[in-house]
Amino acid sequence: MERFRPELLIIAAAVLWGTTGTAQDLADIDASPVVVGVTRIALGGALLALVAVLSRSGSWNSRGDANSRSQNGMGGAPGAVAAGIVAVAGYQACFFAAVDRAGVALGTLVAIGSGPAFTGIVAAVASGERPVPRWYPATGMAVIGCGLLLASGGDRELDAVGLGLALGAGLSYAVYTVAAKAVLSRGVPGPTVMAAFFLGGAVLLAPALLVADTDGLATGRGIAMVFWLGVATTAVSYVLFSAGLHRLRSSTVVTLSLTEPLTAALLGAVVLGERPGPVALLGALVLLSGLLVISTSRPIPEPVPEP
Repeated sequence: MERFRPELLIIAAAVLWGTTGTAQDLADIDASPVVVGVTRIALGGALLALVAVLSRSGSWNSRGDANSRSQNGMGGAPGAVAAGIVAVAGYQACFFAAVDRAGVALGTLVAIGSGPAFTGIVAAVASGERPVPRWYPATGMAVIGCGLLLASGGDRELDAVGLGLALGAGLSYAVYTVAAKAVLSRGVPGPTVMAAFFLGGAVLLAPALLVADTDGLATGRGIAMVFWLGVATTAVSYVLFSAGLHRLRSSTVVTLSLTEPLTAALLGAVVLGERPGPVALLGALVLLSGLLVISTSRPIPEPVPEP
């Protein structure tokens, strides 16, 4: 994937993520949001583990010493791995519950829209990473665009619990991104990192399957939803995401990920029959402009440290 611009890889991943809420809404089952989240990452994590095994030859990393570095990479960053696993589990629990409580559009906008701010703070504290200059105007435009979309979200209000859950998802996503970047920088192949994070998150959430409502999960719609969420929005998207994240700053990646709420809003209009008003259209335009500012900048990959 080296021949593709890393920004395009992140945008493609975010487009797939943007289908998550719509898939959950179309399935229309009564299973608990946590159950939906754990089945998604269990299936996605298993597929990512398969990709990791198939790519073990070293083709994922272009440098000849990638395999020698990756042998100790995961073990050399236990804190980042643990943080990533907890963040993946936290995101699934918070995001699906926020979407269930607040609606697809509002839940997604708050969760992903808060990501750039959280990531800037987490990255600065954890690794001292500073955003590229274009990040500031691009993120400002993108967040304003999200705000306009949020303001035009209709008559469904986001209550305090829904807001807290969505913000928790945004913080979890920020921690996950920074942790993944830290492990990837040690030369560990992307699928290996993603498989470890997602399978670990699934193990943490597995006890929920014993007590949470699984009604409808085994129906045709439920199985189709889990298949789409596990394959497209997890396995495929995170292969793309890891390839782009390896070559970009965490703060840039999360700003580009604001393509997700834009996709969710477009799907809401096209698939779910939601009709955005003038304010929403303006918000989408401003958000898209911010994404163009950051995605057309020249890539500045961070150097991979030597062992």
